[in-house]
This record gives sequence, C-alpha cells and structure tokens, in this order.
Amino acid sequence: MKRFLLVVLICTSFGFSFAQPLSSSAIDSLVQRSMKAFDVPGIAVSVLKDGKVIHSKGYGVRSLETKEKVDENTLFGIASNTKAFTAAALGILADQGKLSWDDKVRKYIPEFKLYDPYVTEEFTIRDLLTHRSGMGLGAGDLMFFPDSADFTIKDVIYNLRFLKPVSSFRTKYDYDNNLYIIAGEVIARVSGMSWEQFIEQRILTPLGMNNSAASYARLKNKSNVIDGHAPVDGKVGVIARNNSQIMLAAGGIYSSIADLGKWVQLHLSHGKYDGSRQLISDNVHEEMWSPQTIIPVRGANSYNTHFASYGLGFFISDVKGYKQLSHTGGLEGMVTQITMIPEIGLGIIVLTNQMEGGAFTSITNQIKDGYLGVQGIDRVAVSSQSRKEQLAEAKKLTDSIWNQINTVQKTNAGKMDLSPYLGTYKDPWLGEAEISFRNGKPWFASKRSPKLSGEVLPYKANTFIVKWKDRSMDADAFMSFVLDREGKASGFTMNAISPLTDFSYDFHDLDFKRLK
Repeated sequence: MKRFLLVVLICTSFGFSFAQPLSSSAIDSLVQRSMKAFDVPGIAVSVLKDGKVIHSKGYGVRSLETKEKVDENTLFGIASNTKAFTAAALGILADQGKLSWDDKVRKYIPEFKLYDPYVTEEFTIRDLLTHRSGMGLGAGDLMFFPDSADFTIKDVIYNLRFLKPVSSFRTKYDYDNNLYIIAGEVIARVSGMSWEQFIEQRILTPLGMNNSAASYARLKNKSNVIDGHAPVDGKVGVIARNNSQIMLAAGGIYSSIADLGKWVQLHLSHGKYDGSRQLISDNVHEEMWSPQTIIPVRGANSYNTHFASYGLGFFISDVKGYKQLSHTGGLEGMVTQITMIPEIGLGIIVLTNQMEGGAFTSITNQIKDGYLGVQGIDRVAVSSQSRKEQLAEAKKLTDSIWNQINTVQKTNAGKMDLSPYLGTYKDPWLGEAEISFRNGKPWFASKRSPKLSGEVLPYKANTFIVKWKDRSMDADAFMSFVLDREGKASGFTMNAISPLTDFSYDFHDLDFKRLK
C-alpha cells in the first residue's frame, strides 16, 4: 500500500512573510497555487484551532471525468491515516481489560509466525504498531498492492514467515503495512466483531462521523466520493480504485474533512468527545502519543526538529519546541495528511485526489508556519522545486535505460533466443509467475496478482525489464536471471527501475525459482 515517507525539506527564503495565521482567503490562494503547481484536480482542507473549526472547504473537482466539485463532505480514501484508528481500537480493548499492549501476538493468533523463531515468540501487540519488526520497508505489500491480488488475511498471516529481516528486532524503523493487517485481526478475534464493524460501531458512530466508513465498499452513500488520479503517459487522469479487502486495517477508511475534524478534535481533547464523554482513556491516549521507535533526523530544517519517532499510529516530532503528531497516507490516486500540535490547539487536515505528496506538504506547512512564527518561506515554491529536481533526476535515469532497451530492440530484434527464460517460477510468498509468449511478445504474468502483468524486454546479458501493462503503476522493474550449468534460467530476482517507485512495490523481496 502506498504509505508516503516523511520528507524533510531544507527551506530557503523567497522573500515571503507569513508571520501570522493565514486567513481563509489566504488558504484559498495557497490551495489554488498548490493544485496548479502539483497538478492536483481536487483538495479538501480543514483547520481546527482551540476547539473550533476555523476553515473547512473543498477545492477543484472530485473527478476529471465528472467535473463535480469537492466540498467539505466529499469522501477520500485516507489510506494510512487509518492506522491511528486501528491503534485506537486496540486502545479501547485495552481500556476494557481485554488485552494489553505488551501481550504476545501468538496469545490471540497462535498461527502467527515470522522468519525468526525468537522474534515470533516475543512479538507483541505494541510491535505490530511501531514499525520495528526487522522486516524491510513495505515488506510483503505486493500481497495487496497493486489492487487485484487474491490473497486473504489468512495468506498474509502465513506468508509473513517468508519475509527475511533486514535489521535486528526492535533496533530500526522500517515502515510496515502488513503488521497493521495483523493488528486488525487481533481486534476481530478479541472483540468477536470484524475490524470494519468495530471501527464503525465503536469509533465512527460515537463521534458522529456519519458519512465515513471502514472501506469504500461499506459507504452507504457514494454520491460524493472522489476518483483517484495519477499521471499516465505524462497526463494526469482517472485511474482504477483500490478495492482490496485485506488491507483495510492498514489503510481502508473513507472519510471527509468534516468527519475527520471530529476525529482530530477527539485527540486534541485527550480522548474526549461531546464535551466530557471519553472514547479512549488518558492512559491509552498518552501511550498512542508516546515515542516507541526512533526515526533518524539529519541536517538542518526550518522547524528546528531534533527528534522524531513513531508512536502508536502516529509520527511524533518536535517543531519549534512543540510536540507534533502527524501521519500521511497514500493509495492509488490519492494522498492525505493529518497534523496536530496539541499545545497550541492546532489541527490541520489535507485530503487530495492525486498521487502527489507535494500539495499536502506545501499546504500543511504553510498553514503551520503562521502559527509557529516561521517567516520568509514559500512552501509551494520550495516543494515544487524539490519535486521537479527529483522527477528530472529519475527521468534522466529511466530515459537512459529505455534508450539502451530501444537500441537492443533495434539491433537484436528477432535474434535473441528467449527459450531459456520461458517457464513457470515461484516465489515463497507471492506465488507463481509465468514467462511466456503472449501475442508474439515475451510476457510476465503473476498468477495471484493479475495487475502484475507486462511485456518482458531484453536489457543487458541476463537482465531484462518488465514493462507493466498498467501504466499508472510507474513501477517498471529489472528482472535478473540466474542460469544453471546448461544455460537455462533457474530463477530470478527483481528491483524497481525508478528511484521514485513507491516502496509498496517491494520487488526486491521476491526470489523466484523455476518450477517448470
């Protein structure tokens, strides 16, 4: 699943001064500039201050196809901002005495098993939520990303044992989605309700988040929902919606800025809603907001941030001497951000319908600057310039590779014997993939994840490129084959070509061996 990494921007002065909180008209201008700079069709922004909603507005269109307008009730997939809901749900069960943060996972899911037997036995509910398992960044995400795979939660539980660690247990931060899926299963087994039912009945309904749901499929009214967008062949357009049903506890909730304002206010009120009613206790709330896993902070930054960590469902850092809680989220075609600075009673929600994090970063930071006294930085200009440089660097690399491929195609067209590479291969957790000819072209096709399907093109020696049929994925990948003594491929590994490919395309974790 798309989970956008925190990017620390080293900001420079552009002669702008935003020494006081932005007015609503200034936020309007900021959002319009961000939409243009990052080519985002629709955005919704809410700002809460001292218990009141002071700005809540939609901008642009829900879909480039329908042209219907975004408003404060327009529903977006909030993606990984769902994780805090899953953590809160476990907190509710902890408040009821039904579990403890440090209970072993195998107490509730006996079949839970990781690569290392010691880690398996020691793994706690807290570990599920804190990205310190030892597994690599986004490990196993291809079981649900891109949407189309037929894996079940039972499959996820079983396949975790095949994901090799890249660091020692509890020593390093590496963002993970699959363990939040396991956390959702703990909720189901302890409560006797599905994760979806628990979230809706125990959190969304009490808070009055009446238009929201635990998944797109469960929305009662789909008349005001965005379409996801992404660049395809250089032009932003509507792309297919992620309808995966196994990743919901990690990123499934659909909500609006109007509804999410109630969620943010719950946290700014230390777990209270409707004045004095308590959804989660002070103890649980403080645990969610307490550092659990250290995240390195390197270099100077405009917020004088010295420390960063992950709590239970939230990133935690210091900004200008204040504690900040935040999270981002990304699914195909939509990215979001929620930010809170409790000591000044500030909450900022930005939801977008394009796979471009620069927009929410610019909007959030510019609004935040006004409350923190940060002056002289035009966040849209800084973020867009940084993004242009990233895109240019990635394009230079990928263009060079495709130029080489085109040269190979012209010089060796029809001459290369591909028979040593054809066949059926199997990865321990992703399952089987077949390399065969389809309509006269060598073709890769995953049997369990149909969208992982595309043309195989010769590159260098025993390394090929797979060019995915779904061009919205932006995840073309190297395939490096190993040959046996007879010159026949015995297996292959994969890696994404572009440095900007989302980490949920964890091709690097795959190890295919020939079956036939």
